[in-house]
Formats: sequence, structure tokens, C-alpha cells
Amino acid sequence: MKFYWKNTQHIYKFQALPTKTLSNQTLKINGKDLFVKHSLDERQKDAIALLLFGSSYSNANQEIASILARCEIGDYLGKPSELDSFIKQRYIWVSRITGGAKSNALGHLAQKFVAQYIKDEIGIIGIEVKSDATLPNVTHTDQTTGRLTSFDIIVTKNQKYVAIEVSFQVTTNSVIEPKGGQAKARYEQVEAAGHKIAYVIDGAGNFERQSALQTICLHSHCTVAFSKNELSILCNFLRDYLENNND
Repeated sequence: MKFYWKNTQHIYKFQALPTKTLSNQTLKINGKDLFVKHSLDERQKDAIALLLFGSSYSNANQEIASILARCEIGDYLGKPSELDSFIKQRYIWVSRITGGAKSNALGHLAQKFVAQYIKDEIGIIGIEVKSDATLPNVTHTDQTTGRLTSFDIIVTKNQKYVAIEVSFQVTTNSVIEPKGGQAKARYEQVEAAGHKIAYVIDGAGNFERQSALQTICLHSHCTVAFSKNELSILCNFLRDYLENNND
């Protein structure tokens, strides 16, 4: 692949491409493999080269050139503010064509990451962090069933409990609407049972649902975004509550 970068022609020799199969799974960026550490393989290096410099592929025919026109990340190397803007724009564009199943898989990964982050960073002896667990005396809205409500994460110590709901939604067809609708009833039940509830929210699909976000923030003891700085705020909240004898 001949391409131009900084007014100089370069040549990249593909090692694995062309191939019949180029997918999230073969590139090891599907939900299952995102958190697995591994060295870059030849197929990944080829894909990275295309994503960086595909738009300046000088020997591409018209059909290929039209496909690679959006592969222009290399133009922004060394330009942090422009690169940041480009990535944000592409994030929104990609989110509109990302399927619900993939988004759901990313949501489970986010939940797993938050749980592990709390375990690693909170630094409290005797803390328990459980995924897909329940709070004592907090049932479904229809209390006739008597069935305890399941939350994404439960953090507990010495009979103090905090429920954490994690929502990472890349598509604009967002699942945050149901969470927003449940927020008030859940908050009231959690409060009545003497517990706390927090939310970790991120993703383009979520941020487009301003009404649902406002409802959640109003009916939460702590709401943060999905970043290490924000998760540190969540850990501080957990420490203050779980180690404070006066609630």
C-alpha cells in the first residue's frame, strides 16, 4: 500500500490481508476478547495500517478508495485537539449503526470492569463485591411476587449495602429509558430498606436521553460516568458510606 503522510510517500506491505474474514472476532476486538491481553498479530497490524492511512492509499482503484475514504486517523497524528474532535464525531457516527447485541455485550464488559475496579481500588478490608446480586428487602415493583430485585453490582460490608447499576449504551436506540423509568421506584425502595444506590452511565445512546439521565441523577445517591476519574469518585462514595458508622 503506497500512501502519503507529511508530504512523503511511504509503502506498507500487508502481511495477512487480503483475507476472506475480517471481523471483530478475527481482530480480537469482540466483547469476549477486549479485556484479554495479547500481542498484535499480522491481521491486526494490517487493519491498523488501513485505518490510519487508508484515505491516502495512492494506488487504490475508485471502488476501494471510496471505502477507505473514512480511514483518515493518520492525518491527525500529532494534533491532539483535532484527533479528539475526530474520534468524538466518529463515535457518534458508528454508534448509529452498532447493533443492539454488540451494545449489550459491551454493557456486560463495562459491568465486569466496574466490579473489578472497585475490588482493586477501594482498599477496604472485608468488602464484598458481587455481580447480578440482590439487596435485602428490596423486591420488584410488583411486591406481590416477593421476588428480590437483581442489581448489576452489590457492594457490602457489615450489613451495609450499595447497589450499582451500570449502563454503557453505544447505540442511539438506548436501553437507558427503562432504567430511568425504574429509577424513582427503586430509589424509594432502596432508601426505605436502609441501603444506597449508585449509577455508572456512559455511551452516546445514554447521553442523548437527557430526561432519563435527569431522572436517574435525581434518584441516585451517586451518579458517575465510565472513566477512571469518575470511578474514583464512586469509590470515595463507597468508602465514606461503608466505613462511616453514622450512615
